[in-house]
Amino acid sequence: MSNAANPRQIAIRLIFISMAAIMLLRLLFLQVFEDKYKIMANDIAIFRKVVYPPRGAILDRKGRPLLYNERVYDLMVTPNTVPKTLDTGLLCNTLGIDKATFQKLITRARVRSGSMRKGVFIEELSPEQSARVQENMYNFPGFEVSERFIRTYPNPYAALMLGYIGEVSPEMLKKEQYASYTQGDYTGMNGLERSYEDVLRGQRGVHFLERDNFNRPRDPYKGGSLDTPEIAGKNLELYLDEDLQAYAEKLMQNKLGSVVAIDPQTGGILTMVSAPSYDPNLLKGTERARNYSKLYRDATHPLLNRATQATYQPGSTMKPMTGLIALDVGAITPSFGYPCRGGYYACGKKITCLHSEAGHAANFRIALAHSCNSYFVHIFRLAVDAAKFGGVKKGVQKWHEYCSNFGFGRRTGIDIPFEGKGLLPDSNTYNRMYHGSWNSCTMLYVGMGQGEIALTPIQMANAMCIIANKGYYYTPHFVRAIGNNPKDPHLQPYLEKHVVSHIPDTTFNVIHAGMQDVVEHGTAMVAKLDGIEVCAKTGTVENKAAINGQAIKMQNHSVFVAFAPRQHPRIAIAVVVENAGFGATWAGTIASLLMEKYLTDSVRASRKPLEEKMYNANLISKYTYAIDSGQRARDAARRQRLMEQRATRDSLQRAEDSARAATFLKKYYLNKNNKR
Repeated sequence: MSNAANPRQIAIRLIFISMAAIMLLRLLFLQVFEDKYKIMANDIAIFRKVVYPPRGAILDRKGRPLLYNERVYDLMVTPNTVPKTLDTGLLCNTLGIDKATFQKLITRARVRSGSMRKGVFIEELSPEQSARVQENMYNFPGFEVSERFIRTYPNPYAALMLGYIGEVSPEMLKKEQYASYTQGDYTGMNGLERSYEDVLRGQRGVHFLERDNFNRPRDPYKGGSLDTPEIAGKNLELYLDEDLQAYAEKLMQNKLGSVVAIDPQTGGILTMVSAPSYDPNLLKGTERARNYSKLYRDATHPLLNRATQATYQPGSTMKPMTGLIALDVGAITPSFGYPCRGGYYACGKKITCLHSEAGHAANFRIALAHSCNSYFVHIFRLAVDAAKFGGVKKGVQKWHEYCSNFGFGRRTGIDIPFEGKGLLPDSNTYNRMYHGSWNSCTMLYVGMGQGEIALTPIQMANAMCIIANKGYYYTPHFVRAIGNNPKDPHLQPYLEKHVVSHIPDTTFNVIHAGMQDVVEHGTAMVAKLDGIEVCAKTGTVENKAAINGQAIKMQNHSVFVAFAPRQHPRIAIAVVVENAGFGATWAGTIASLLMEKYLTDSVRASRKPLEEKMYNANLISKYTYAIDSGQRARDAARRQRLMEQRATRDSLQRAEDSARAATFLKKYYLNKNNKR
């Protein structure tokens, strides 16, 4: 066999030689020609400064800032690089602290960030501290002044919707979505700050600076040619109107509940209130953690966004939906009437109606205007029992499909986090509750918005958009444009028109006419506006609470939904006022004032007394604190039981381990003795 190498061997040798040559050339390039990596390795003469860009501002529909940035300075430390010869006395005098505080702060930085990583020594230096430290920085190796921006809120509105920022925790850094963050970075924790973190955050920059003979960073290295520029975050422009928001929050002060107002033509949220609210400036700066703790412990739960997370039985505000379904499935016609005499008895039990006079439910429009309970539980039964569905269980599934299409029982997709789904029953719900044995009488309360259904206010307002638009909607959202671009890719889901029903316009027209009758001569006359056709529905929702282990009948929740004008609607609204009474008295009044303010930019003088009544009313029930105290006691008892159970399990485990060890030792010595 010939000793000459064959072509395959030559090819393999050439490949290995080429790979070695490439690696050697790359190493030569990195070590000789590439300054950037040389700089990163050389921390003596060159100072590497990470520059955090300002976050994007958030503006209302008229371009007014709802929040903006304020520049602050933190003193950072890398504990392992602090020399033992550091003049701690000088540093303490410069900062105005004592040596005990110095030790506490450097220990905290070491625990939070580690000895080799840069961590916060003092957060938000005062202007005096910052000036003195900057002047003497060459005396403090291992320390560095870092510039960043905090959020400032010129007015105390929309706290839960805007959200707040906080430092990234070690637990968050373990998650993939925070892979580009480091200890000490800040991120959106809630609201729009969290949902739009990617566009608000911007991009960090890195600047290389030459040090002088006092170790102070001075001029840009190589004229800044190796710097990575920081990119500021983009601004968010909202549909929300600051004036309307301020007005809504004032109307809802000293109340529990929420307001959601949406532009049906775009899905843009005009105002959202969760009451009680708080000043968003409380959750910034060095007192952030302490203030958050106080808000968290508050019995009125100001950190809960009642507009998107709290759920309520819709009460009579469900009746337009009940009528829409009954009309569309052919269970009734607009002329259908019911002979109510003050109650519904068809299922063997009385359901009380507020009206008993003859003719108050002579047809659909009249029944809706008078909010007749008997009429709507009856047409609900007719709809789910319709012969075309082949049984009540299939009929309930069809009813569930209608309601789901209108956004009940699922999240709307609003652009703030932690939205609730509410509760929408189906056949499986009642199969579980009644072991498969039930009929339309079992669940008839749902037809009047009670029973096993619960909605969030954002779902109620979105349903009004669908009815106002006669079968379509846009996903509710706050942001109209990102960086002056209304078609930014982040906003594409909110530009899509959702057609949820093929119900004919003639059927929607019947619902519109009935809801207008509610305002013109029905239960919502408080919502009449001169020259504007308002369509609305009131709701008075029964409310019970557990206090000291007993179910107590509380004041009813006041609920109201509406849209206006009837033709070319510009606003759809839902208002809930907890423990307040009739829907028209409180929720209806607040909604009508807000609609008038938005549509006419003013409130008539004749309605100013109503306005003052809303301003001055305190509707927070004394039982609120008892309920909260009871819940906390139950939570504490539950925690105690869990601790006791865990202690018992641990004790039993230790006993088992001891017995197992004793058995093992006994066998070991027995075997050992037998061998002997």
